[in-house]
Formats: sequence, C-alpha cells, structure tokens
Amino acid sequence: MASSSATAELCDANPTLLSEGELRVLAPIFQTYGRCRAFSGPVVTLKVFEDNVLVREILENPGDGKVLVVDGGGSRRCALVGGNLALLAQNMGWAGILVSGCIRDVDEISGLDIGVTALGSNPLKSNKKGLGEKHVPVDIGGTMIHEGEWLYADRDGILISKSELSV
Repeated sequence: MASSSATAELCDANPTLLSEGELRVLAPIFQTYGRCRAFSGPVVTLKVFEDNVLVREILENPGDGKVLVVDGGGSRRCALVGGNLALLAQNMGWAGILVSGCIRDVDEISGLDIGVTALGSNPLKSNKKGLGEKHVPVDIGGTMIHEGEWLYADRDGILISKSELSV
C-alpha cells in the first residue's frame, strides 16, 4: 500500500464516508505480524471456530492481492494461521490475512512479505474438522464486514470500506 493511502489520511480525506458508515474503523484490538506493516485489498470472508481447514482451502487459491478476513470468534485457545499457511498465502499472491483469533509461528511469519494481523499468538494448533462458512458476512470486533469490501491496514489501524478508496 502506498504511503498516500495511509489509514489516517484516508480517514481525513473521507469524513462523509465515515459519517455514513461507508468507511469504518476496526476496534484497535489487533497485533501486527508479517513484514508488510501496511497492506490493502478486496476482502474475502471466512467464519470458523478453532478449526483452520477452510483457511487452508481458501489460501490454496490465487489471492490476486486480496485480504482474507477470518472471523475466528475471537478465540484465543488455539492458532488459526501458522507459518505454513502464511507462506502459502504469500506465495499465492494474497495481500494479507486478518484473524479475529490467534496465529502461531510468529518469528517465521515476521519474515514473510505479507500482512498478518491477529488478536495474539498461541502455540496450540487448531482442530481439523473442516467446519465453518466461506464468503459470509463476518463480525470482527463489533464491525460487520462483507465479502468484496476493501480493507486498508497500517500501523495506525485497520479500515473497512464499501468501495476502493484513493486520497
């Protein structure tokens, strides 16, 4: 993401979109991992709970600069993304992954050229039952996010927009 698309500048340049709810700021509850501290792209949504089989299924597809938003129910009891999945996402062309849950293999992920944000880390791997829902609206920290919306993330925070933005 170019510095001209920084989240603070996007907020400053779009007060009407903010007031109308077309542009939303996610609660500041996420930690930043991965070498890409700023990333953006159209959203692909996934809802799972302590099970990452569908995370892998989605990341095995070409990312084309998209951002996977995983509603993990906010669980901190296990990791939904580890180094192998983050590497897969990087290699498949995903811009980033946001996890409302935990990741693991933090040192490995910190060396990858992908944006990763999560609530925290946990060394325990997830279940492998394949349960969850792809491409459905998700609630991330009280903000509803729909497939095809745009996510903008940097060190200041994370924005969700109904459409692509430019400053």
